[in-house]
Amino acid sequence: MNKTAIKNFAIWARNKLIADIQYRAGLMGITADGIKDPLPQSTGTMEFYDIGTSEPYAISGDAIPQRKKLVEVIRKKENDSNYATAYKYILEEVAYTWFNRLIAIRFMEVNDYLPSHIRVLSSESGKIEPDLVTTPFDAELAFTSAEEETVLRLKTENKLDELFRLLFIKQCNALNEILPALFEKTSDYTELLLNLSVVDQEGVVYHLIHDIAEDDFNIEKGGQVEIIGWLYQYYNTEPKNAAFAKNGKITKEEIPAVTQLFTPDWIVRYMVENSLGRIFIDKRKEQGVYADGRGLEEMTWDEVEAKRIANEEEIAGQMGWKYYLPEASQTRDVRQRLDEIQKQSEYKDVRDIKVIDPCMGSGHILVYAFDVLMKMYENDGYSQRDAAQSILENNLYGLDIDERAAQLAYFAVMMKARQYDRRIFTRGIQPHVYAIAESNDIDTYTRDYFVNNDPKLGATLDSIMSDLHDAKEYGSILTVAPVDFAALYTRVDEVQNDISLYRESALNTILPLIRVAEVIAQKYDVVMTNPPYMGSGNMDARLSEFVKKHYPDSKSDLFAVFIERCGQMTGKNRYQAMITQHAWMFLSSFEKLRAKLLMKDTVNMAHLGPRAFEEIGGEVVQTTSFVMRNSHIADYKGTYCRLVDPTTQQGKEDMFLAGENRYSAQQSNFSKIPGSPVAYWISTKLANLFTLPSSDSIIALREGIHTGKNELFLREWYEVIHNKIVFDAENYDDIDRKGRWVPYSKGGTARKWYGNNELVIGFDNKYRQWMSTMQGHVRPSQKLYFKQGATWSSLSSGFFALRLQPSGHLFDSKGQVAIGEKYKEIMGLFNTCAYQYLADILMPTLDYKCGDVKKLPYCHIENPSFISIVEQNIFLSKTDWDSYETSWDFQRHPLVRPVSRLADAYTAWKSECEQRFLQLKANEEELNRIFIDIYGLQDELTPDVADKDVTVHRVFDTKDDVPQSMQGSNYVRTKRDEIVSLLSYAVGCMFGRYSLDRQGLIFAGGDFDSVYWKFKGQAALNEQGDPIDGGYAGISLANYHYPRFHNAENWEDATLLSYEPDVDGIIPITDEEYLEDDIVSRLCDWLKAVYGADTLEENLDFIAGALGGKGGSSREIIRSCFLKDFFKDHCKTYQKRPIYWLFDSGKQNGFKALIYLHRYTPDTIGNLRVDYLHKMQRVYESEINRMQDMIDHSTNAREVAASTKRKEKLQKQLKECRDYDEMIAHLALSRIELDLDDGVKVNYEKIQTASDGKKYVVLAKI
Repeated sequence: MNKTAIKNFAIWARNKLIADIQYRAGLMGITADGIKDPLPQSTGTMEFYDIGTSEPYAISGDAIPQRKKLVEVIRKKENDSNYATAYKYILEEVAYTWFNRLIAIRFMEVNDYLPSHIRVLSSESGKIEPDLVTTPFDAELAFTSAEEETVLRLKTENKLDELFRLLFIKQCNALNEILPALFEKTSDYTELLLNLSVVDQEGVVYHLIHDIAEDDFNIEKGGQVEIIGWLYQYYNTEPKNAAFAKNGKITKEEIPAVTQLFTPDWIVRYMVENSLGRIFIDKRKEQGVYADGRGLEEMTWDEVEAKRIANEEEIAGQMGWKYYLPEASQTRDVRQRLDEIQKQSEYKDVRDIKVIDPCMGSGHILVYAFDVLMKMYENDGYSQRDAAQSILENNLYGLDIDERAAQLAYFAVMMKARQYDRRIFTRGIQPHVYAIAESNDIDTYTRDYFVNNDPKLGATLDSIMSDLHDAKEYGSILTVAPVDFAALYTRVDEVQNDISLYRESALNTILPLIRVAEVIAQKYDVVMTNPPYMGSGNMDARLSEFVKKHYPDSKSDLFAVFIERCGQMTGKNRYQAMITQHAWMFLSSFEKLRAKLLMKDTVNMAHLGPRAFEEIGGEVVQTTSFVMRNSHIADYKGTYCRLVDPTTQQGKEDMFLAGENRYSAQQSNFSKIPGSPVAYWISTKLANLFTLPSSDSIIALREGIHTGKNELFLREWYEVIHNKIVFDAENYDDIDRKGRWVPYSKGGTARKWYGNNELVIGFDNKYRQWMSTMQGHVRPSQKLYFKQGATWSSLSSGFFALRLQPSGHLFDSKGQVAIGEKYKEIMGLFNTCAYQYLADILMPTLDYKCGDVKKLPYCHIENPSFISIVEQNIFLSKTDWDSYETSWDFQRHPLVRPVSRLADAYTAWKSECEQRFLQLKANEEELNRIFIDIYGLQDELTPDVADKDVTVHRVFDTKDDVPQSMQGSNYVRTKRDEIVSLLSYAVGCMFGRYSLDRQGLIFAGGDFDSVYWKFKGQAALNEQGDPIDGGYAGISLANYHYPRFHNAENWEDATLLSYEPDVDGIIPITDEEYLEDDIVSRLCDWLKAVYGADTLEENLDFIAGALGGKGGSSREIIRSCFLKDFFKDHCKTYQKRPIYWLFDSGKQNGFKALIYLHRYTPDTIGNLRVDYLHKMQRVYESEINRMQDMIDHSTNAREVAASTKRKEKLQKQLKECRDYDEMIAHLALSRIELDLDDGVKVNYEKIQTASDGKKYVVLAKI
């Protein structure tokens, strides 16, 4: 089955159908803007509508009442919402109605299930014209004489589309006789809006026939009725994405789309075989246990259980149920109680078994349940024909909140029945598969008519009307009180034979309500479903209040509510099978639900983890499928298949079938662990660790500040003036006296030991008061502020990892902390493999909240080397973190070394990184070994640490050199990364942020003149401001010098600069070497200062080689990198908060220049315009003239062609510069002030907004 083709078609077809339907509605004055009245010249038999053409659009006959009905339906929906929502919803409804019918007819014609055996959408011969259009009178459709004349006329006039539309509607109406739940009579507004073509190759019919292989529908050639489910899921792709993308609650109308997820086939089979199939096997599993002639007393109990298990496997094999898992081996006492239960609940007749899917979607589970039931019937001697009828009448039940899904489930079940009984359509049998019905639209007159003055019947009807009020809001989680359904159906029979005006109303509203109420009220032998997943935060107010009131233990998510509700629907000692998110197994918010579920026997579980659904990537949706029996036997053992490691749907299925990673566990053992998580895989020794004191009894484990609005109060540290960051605050007064910003721990990427120190929080008195006005702002754990300890990311896609939080820090709700004397020991413990194992049990959803972290035991380590290793690990990790310029303790780039060849510096740095990596890995393995040895866990754990989990950097020459063991690591760097980092450092030196003459950050805001001392004229000044004789020997007379870079008594030596910062803080980037001080020229000077002039060319070649540019000289490759990649790389390094801003005129590269945010002044743009932009315009003008001169005077044709081409390019660049100059002029005249406290995001917009409020995009896009 080509799911890509199916997906592409379904998404496209939805949009195409909606567009066509909107067009048809628009012709009749119904648009997204409103509903127009007919034009005044309209009559009772013909209506006219203004469509903006010379002639109005006219409708007549049935179209007039159909339009009236459409308007009525939209207006009614409008009362519940608004016109825009009503218009969109009703037209969407029409679109999916016809989509359902199209794909249903396609399935039927391919499998030759249509009563006429004539294709409706295609032709047996492959021609475009459908066979129904070719031979319409052979299709056994009942035509009136007028319709026959119309058909003949349209064929004669070759109006194929008109003819097809007439015949298609006729066929749909005919199918109403056999499939009424899908093919309702269409003489209403849905028919009015139908706009199909068989001729148009851009039409839905043509694409359906040609885009999806016919064999995907053909059950004899590997096709499945499940294709209907895939089409439905993919049809909902865009509505689902739109609903999740918006801000706000999920509406009732959006619930079907956002909760639709097609269950993988193998998981459906697992659920059905292990619940419905188990009922069959339970009745037969003891057969053959004593076949060898030995009695119970002659065998060991293990032999008895082994024979019983083998017998179950043999029966399942005979039935073709390869996903069936035999019941785990039990003790003699447990087996005795199981035998008693199973004898009490053993079914007498297969016709008595009731199976329901209360969230059936498109019917995947019901369809396979049909197959399993068929095997059971055949085993009992039924013919397939009789079995198919009985399954529809007696066994299968289904509900869904979405009418379109219910239609498809109904269709799928009927097609499955047709597979076994060719005449099923003629028998008048309909399955118990329904869309949820609600009582809201039943009027008093209809109710009174149905009750017929019978008080008892009235009370019965009122009861279910009350229970099913607003049922479409809640679906199957509603409960229905038991009533006398037989009396209701007796009255229905009377109504069907009545001739009252209210007959149709009663049959259309009350009968569906009775059917749904009965299905909800019954108990079932098997309840199976894949329920909707919706967190409480996405529920609308009514649904949220309902689940809080009726399902307080599972209110956090709709899937958990359905776990409870399905349990209520399951009969005593019967089976419940589901696939849900696995959060209920572990999270504290589901602890009460777990307590309830521990009172049921989990027969088996397929714990799937992430990526169980091939349509969902990532770690967010982690699932489990399970089968529970509604019984409770102490010491009962279940079988658990741990399938979390394979990263594909197929990989999980393969592991399941191979019998790998299977555990047998008693549920009673789960309660030994705090919160009773379903930790079926944990050994006794590891479980016993939880008997030790909790970590929270040893150290404070706390969450921190909720600012209320992070974007107002948090900054990357390099965004603000560095001197306003207070790194050593001990209290609020220190902040108020020294600055504004404080280092802030807020989680981040999983990193052990040290790092992720990137953020600061505004926390002086002004910001504290401002923050206190924010909704949701809280400041817990204030006694722990500014204290040294450990911190971790509460939400991580990697692993549980603690790192040092230095003193002076504050911490966030997502950057939780461990503070106390033993923080180093706790850091060491929590970073061992043993604690990752324990964390996976308590927090497998990767949400490491301190409330759960507190439950981790404190396993004291006596070994004195343990803390020493922790301290070394902190040092190694800090060294790695501080090697990059995004650390506030960055000193100097690691490739700046006392060598002349950059290649040698790179080799040395690469080796350092490798040694640090190997040392840290060895240290972490030693910590693991110490823990494992002390607690005797050699059989449970290995001390090995995967390369990808070591959180310091390794450097490789290219991406191709990265070994498999490092795949998935966030700490892989390449030679290119290191060279890009070196170029960034060089640019920092050009701007004066860094200096070759002093380590660390030199200038990051404030008064540049006070850092790089200013003097004027030919004579340099000393510290007292007096001229130095002769000026600076050998030093260029730049405007700026640092007063004292070196500790030397001689003033000239003290102020000597190896490399001087740029005078005006503007560095042009040109596509050719036009300017002496462009960025490539300045880089060459910088390389000479660092490595010497003799190796300049060699070092340029090394840089160019690492950058990987194509063609040209090394300088050209480097120039191209600055033009195309530097700013993009810079934004990535600086988390989209760049400090070097790129003025960029556009695609022609006419003008580019970097400025340094911290050196910006209101004059910067004006200086940039006059000194650089205008200069580049003069350069282009001069070059254009030069090219023209060569064109005019050269006799070399190739030279003339090259000059012409270059002139054209220069002209484009000049024009781009002139256009750019107009924008820059507005900003220059505005002399814009920036406040670095506002952060890059705000200031990036501010600098591009003139004083008149108009935005001019002059900077490169971040």
